[in-house]
Amino acid sequence: MDYRYLGRSGLKVPALSFGAGTFGGQGPLFGAWGTSDAREATRLVDICLEAGVTLFDTADVYSNGASEEVLGAAIKGRRDKVLISTKLSLPMGDGPNEAGSSRSRLIDGTEAALRRLGSDHIDLLQLHAFDAFTPVEEVLSTLDALVRAGKVRQVGVSNFAGWQLMKSLALAEKHGFPRYVAHQVYYSLVGRDYEFDLMPLGLDQGVGALVWSPLGWGRLTGRIRRGQPLPEGSRLHQTADFGPPVDDEKLYAVVDVLDDLAEETGRTVPQLAINWLLQRPSVASVIIGARNETQLRDNLGAIGWTLDKEQIARLDAVSATVPPYPAFPYHRQDGFARLNPPAV
Repeated sequence: MDYRYLGRSGLKVPALSFGAGTFGGQGPLFGAWGTSDAREATRLVDICLEAGVTLFDTADVYSNGASEEVLGAAIKGRRDKVLISTKLSLPMGDGPNEAGSSRSRLIDGTEAALRRLGSDHIDLLQLHAFDAFTPVEEVLSTLDALVRAGKVRQVGVSNFAGWQLMKSLALAEKHGFPRYVAHQVYYSLVGRDYEFDLMPLGLDQGVGALVWSPLGWGRLTGRIRRGQPLPEGSRLHQTADFGPPVDDEKLYAVVDVLDDLAEETGRTVPQLAINWLLQRPSVASVIIGARNETQLRDNLGAIGWTLDKEQIARLDAVSATVPPYPAFPYHRQDGFARLNPPAV
């Protein structure tokens, strides 16, 4: 396993991490992701640790806390062998203080997460979304208190816009609060918007990317192809509307190239898609998910080898997207390129 520094911090994380959203699945979204109980989860954690995957990512909102509970049971007795990342801010109920990043929500949410995880600390606490109603200073000062109390080691965010992240970093710098070192983002061969604004920001400010849904919300599993219906067991039947949209023709074009590369290399489509991400700038770790041992072992096969330059170029070309303004001129005008070299 390759280990990388998480942004501008001293914490090293594995290039592949495990997403525990499949643990304890409840409801239409998380139930479709996976329903691993403690016994099944323990086996998946065993396999991860054997492969050097030590970072496990979850969130309080995943199955209303059940994911954290199952993860806690699966790592019991070996807390010192793993890193735990969890997330707060999304609604956990209908009460007026059960959503957002207020001081009350963050303190109560952290304590609840620690109880469910059976741990005395969280290695990486991330805000699951930007809370426009709570002053950034209140958010950062609360996170500072949690770090000083030893309940949180590092802090990060997820799904922030560039200005939201930069404002937070600037205020953390101004007041001496902990800086965000991680940004959990959607990034895949069929979803490259991360590159246009957030990637350059991450490189400049030392914020490492933790990539969620590297297989394009289940579209790059190798089972979805042009002219064929969705496979019967695909979770897209239940979850497509919850995830980022993907143009079908773009998807099929990317899958065609992945199929060609799979034949050339002997690797699977998911392994190729994940390996491409591992070569991208600012990526600290790619979060893989698995409903069973077979899926997990296949995803773990994405590490330990590297696509060559020609293969990467083919995937770059077929998945390329015209960036939106103002990123567009930087990629298309020679004068701008001299001032703003592309991140990739």
